[in-house]
Amino acid sequence: MNTLAVLIVLNGYVATLRREVRTRVGDNDVGASTLELVIIILGLIAVATMLVVAITAAVQRRVDQIN
Repeated sequence: MNTLAVLIVLNGYVATLRREVRTRVGDNDVGASTLELVIIILGLIAVATMLVVAITAAVQRRVDQIN
């Protein structure tokens, strides 16, 4: 899957969840809540995992070409 497309989708999810949290909480706090930070961190972990998988697959493909 294209990394840029995944980042765009994750950004959309984070924006939607932030808006939903602000709507439910109802106050005008402009700082990030704990829930928002957890969601952002989980998204970053997911992106990092996908990058590791993509790099591992690319390296493995190159090794297979050499052998």
